[in-house]
Amino acid sequence: MPVTIGAPASSFANPIGLMSDCHRRIERFLEALTKVAAGAQGGSLDAEHRHALDASLKYFRHSAPKHTADEEEDLFPLLRNSERPELQPLMARVDLLEREHKKADGWHREVDEIGERWLQQDHLSPEETARLQELLTSLSDLYRTHLAIEDREVFPAAREALSRSEAVAIGRKMASRRGVLFVPEEAPPASL
Repeated sequence: MPVTIGAPASSFANPIGLMSDCHRRIERFLEALTKVAAGAQGGSLDAEHRHALDASLKYFRHSAPKHTADEEEDLFPLLRNSERPELQPLMARVDLLEREHKKADGWHREVDEIGERWLQQDHLSPEETARLQELLTSLSDLYRTHLAIEDREVFPAAREALSRSEAVAIGRKMASRRGVLFVPEEAPPASL
């Protein structure tokens, strides 16, 4: 079960597209965790399972919180502060998404603790195995609807509502959060 995150289809110059790309990574890494938990059943980890577990735990520990910050610190505040009346009904959904982020964060911390113990001890107790599978099922259920709301409702509304300068500001903050130099895409040259 090789772990691949794939090349992003978007860049920081298209921050909404990049946030959607992050959703695909979340789905892939959660699927990898679920496959390891189901395949190894808390027992000894072969090299492939060990790699997949370690890479997935690292993703959710280091990268996923940056995605949450992209939304909660950059995108959602711009949407809330927008004077566009068509966005107002969406704000209840944004509030729900933020509550779900907190719930998912707690579950991810617990998955991380159990997963790290598994990596160190090379086995889990039956209780830990059951709890890990319960947490991964809960996360899968939450993300199924959570990501759909963002991808189908919030992100399309954001693409329509945000000005180019607001999108560039979000992209710049996202790049900074990751320690990457932001280079806005240049417009194609005008034909002569």
